[in-house]
Amino acid sequence: MSAVTNSVCALAGKFRGCLVGSLLGDCLGAPFEGDFPVSKSVLTSYVSKLLEESSKGLLPFRPYTDDTAMTRSVGQSLIDNKGFHASDLARRFTTEYYDQPKRGYGMNVVDVFHALKKNNFEDPYGPAKDQFQGKGSYGNGGAMRVAPVALFCYNNDEKLIDLAEKQAQITHSHRNGYNGAILQCLAVYQAARSDSNIPLNKAAYLDYLLEKMDAIESKGVTVLNPAEDKPYTQSLKNMKRFLCDDPQDLSAEEVAALFGNDVSAAKSVPTAVYTFLRSQEPLSFFETESPFVRAVVLSIAVGGDTDTIASMAGSISGAFHGIAGIPTRLQRHCEGLDNAIKMADEIYELVGAH
Repeated sequence: MSAVTNSVCALAGKFRGCLVGSLLGDCLGAPFEGDFPVSKSVLTSYVSKLLEESSKGLLPFRPYTDDTAMTRSVGQSLIDNKGFHASDLARRFTTEYYDQPKRGYGMNVVDVFHALKKNNFEDPYGPAKDQFQGKGSYGNGGAMRVAPVALFCYNNDEKLIDLAEKQAQITHSHRNGYNGAILQCLAVYQAARSDSNIPLNKAAYLDYLLEKMDAIESKGVTVLNPAEDKPYTQSLKNMKRFLCDDPQDLSAEEVAALFGNDVSAAKSVPTAVYTFLRSQEPLSFFETESPFVRAVVLSIAVGGDTDTIASMAGSISGAFHGIAGIPTRLQRHCEGLDNAIKMADEIYELVGAH
């Protein structure tokens, strides 16, 4: 097999790893949603049992949540339209919700779906702009579903920034909502473009994200209050400090305190980036050779919005390590595995050869 063929196969594996990793984090993190602190003994027992080979062939089945449902809508819309189409995506989100409303959707986004349906999707951005007295939502819904955009824009990070923002604004029009989607998308993109055969250069990875997010968060800011106006830049700086400049082994509770564990994008997306980077080294409370498993386990241990944080971390880690880095035994527990693989392959066929 030639070096070129090898690299093509590796990239296809990264695309699969990204979407399967996102699915797996969602499915495995969902049972712990709302827990804080998360019991380490319960968590480690839970994951260890899932990793065990089943002699009877009976596997605990883990359903996906709204995170995966909306990710699938984003991916399929990009595939079918060979690009971004706001009204089509708004329609897919809404149709998916009405078909399967019990996937754990928040009430605010459901209000957006009702309004979109009422206006027949003629104004795909209007309902989100009207929320919260016109300020819009700053939740993590735009970020949790953005992984397909990172793959679709594998060759162009400027296009990626534009599409990540636009897909998020259908439901989240607050700058922290759509900027969180941009950071998550860039994190997946940079992970997919990094060589997993050599140790990840965390400082370089964070410098890339810092440069991008500092420029993005500086737009439209006149009187700068860094903590309020540049939350992602500040979190990335803190991340670099604790991971690179003055390395410290933060506990899960300290990670939650520093980077967050709630449904706001600014208090969950940085957490997912951190858990991915921290998972390159062993954890003190869970022994495994798999960095991917470490990323998901640490994301769940942080508590709070565990399905979304683990899904975002899973998509980043999967994009870096590829499908081969995700234990098959864990994959088999998840609803929708075949769909995630098929979608990754279809996006790869659209962009992988260019």
